[in-house]
Amino acid sequence: MTHAAFPSWPDTAPQLIAVATGRSPADTVIRAGKWVNVHTREVLDGHDIAIARGRIACVVPDASHCIGHETQVIEADGRYMIPGLCDGHMHIESGMLTPAEFARAVIPHGTTSMFTDPHEIANVLGLEGVRMMHDEALMQPVNIFTQMPSCAPSAPGMETTGYEITPEDVAEAMTWPGIIGLGEMMNFPGVSNADPKMLAEIAATQMAGKTVGGHYASPDLGPAFAGYVAGGPADDHEGTCEADAIARMRQGMRSMIRLGSAWYDVENQITAVTEKGLDPRNMILCTDDCHSGTLVNDGHMNRVVRHAIDCGCDPLIALQMATVNTATHFGLEREIGSLTPGRRADVILTSDLITLPSETVIARGQIVAENGQCLVDCPHYDWPAKARQTVHLGKTLTAEDFTIPAPKGANAVRANVIGVVENQAPTKALQFELPVTEGRVQATGDVAQIALVERHRGTGQVTNAFVSGFGYEGPMAMASTVAHDSHHMIVVGTDADHMAMAANRLGEIGGGIVIFKDGAELALVELPIAGLMSDRPAAEVAAKADAMMAAMCACGCTLNNAYMQHSLLALVVIPELRISDLGLVDVRRFDFIPVVEPLS
Repeated sequence: MTHAAFPSWPDTAPQLIAVATGRSPADTVIRAGKWVNVHTREVLDGHDIAIARGRIACVVPDASHCIGHETQVIEADGRYMIPGLCDGHMHIESGMLTPAEFARAVIPHGTTSMFTDPHEIANVLGLEGVRMMHDEALMQPVNIFTQMPSCAPSAPGMETTGYEITPEDVAEAMTWPGIIGLGEMMNFPGVSNADPKMLAEIAATQMAGKTVGGHYASPDLGPAFAGYVAGGPADDHEGTCEADAIARMRQGMRSMIRLGSAWYDVENQITAVTEKGLDPRNMILCTDDCHSGTLVNDGHMNRVVRHAIDCGCDPLIALQMATVNTATHFGLEREIGSLTPGRRADVILTSDLITLPSETVIARGQIVAENGQCLVDCPHYDWPAKARQTVHLGKTLTAEDFTIPAPKGANAVRANVIGVVENQAPTKALQFELPVTEGRVQATGDVAQIALVERHRGTGQVTNAFVSGFGYEGPMAMASTVAHDSHHMIVVGTDADHMAMAANRLGEIGGGIVIFKDGAELALVELPIAGLMSDRPAAEVAAKADAMMAAMCACGCTLNNAYMQHSLLALVVIPELRISDLGLVDVRRFDFIPVVEPLS
């Protein structure tokens, strides 16, 4: 698929110069606004912005010399003019939307640039799936830069994916027009141990002059962390405390601090700037990730900036963290991230720097949204049948597939249980004494059963374990084909029959999320593309997602955005315990442990 490239600064320089000097009229002039300059951290009253061919020609106190008969004049009326917001790290698939529908959802919130890692679809469809995401991204009226996924599987030997990413795949992707770098290097033990495959992927990225994304999900800031930094990752978003942010910035990395639908890591890390006084240009705001309900109801990067301000950050510093800091990190400071000559004309007009209402959003010189309404078309890729037929169970599942046998003669066992932590990606390694009935271990109290159902090769395999923290009550089950990162199917439930019903339902429809309670289906979100995304509008998907969240509550769950916790239970690169198709993984040691043990 070919795409019309956005004209470069060199291509447009003659026109930009002509407009700036008054020799030619601008396409658009934004008049009489407060210029928020993120380079100098100033707000300069009474300025105009002249735009030509989608780029900024000049920002001056009076651009009347740039206005011709056909120039579009946008009256700022004293409002703030801020750069379009940038999300430094995210996964579009986690929004349950395609790139087109994700763009349509976030444009009204003022997000005009996204740095996306499609490693979700890479696990399901490999390099071909990444190319589909890349191609649809380039079709959009805003800037969606793609990072080539680095780790499929995320932890070799710990899980089985639908496809594997190789150094050769990475080298090929580095030649694509929309690839900005390497996606988060999740195999942090591999980098620390100088794994040749991981280093080859990093080398291919560095040789192409692109940025290597990081993911160091360990509290160990000793030699293992030093080795990881030495391997080449340039940023990290897995910090959860002030010490994590400081350690990364001191080592020359960018600390990416995230506020997603369920990850609330800004408050505990931004103090490195607000209290310790570290240079804020080394800190970046991101989402990683937001589902459709958050996008429709709460916002996107504007929500993150507001939150940073609420946590005590100066509004201009918070804006730097969501604009020029991000652009600089990815080598795009001369392209996006500020309202200065030559840059893409991505502008938000807002009446308040604290609450950030995105009253007018301009991308590449075009008005793309006003007062919460998207005004532009977001073209769709023609997703092939292969991308829509990805759930292969191999058989009809029964309650027998969701049972955990006890050691012979045992009346009770000690179970290793995954402990969910509200609003954080890490889990806890817990142990519970569980009863045995007729040779089968029984979930009881706050402990539910979790199963991972293989769905890429149709093996019919089911791996069972236990999870605590959801608070489910009564006969129920929830199943999802969104199961980071290998994206098999995760089923959590209190009853084996309900778990089988939920799993089989997703096999019938080709992927999504479903909840059963008391023998009836309570909620269903269809995700036919790779079992990860819907190509329906965000509002429709959000309504179904809201119904899904309400159904989780009806089953007894009170966690904030518990669906995101559910979807990460198989993420075998974040401590402490996870489930994979190969067993129960202790991520602290990258080793398998038994689900149940005899009582001593």
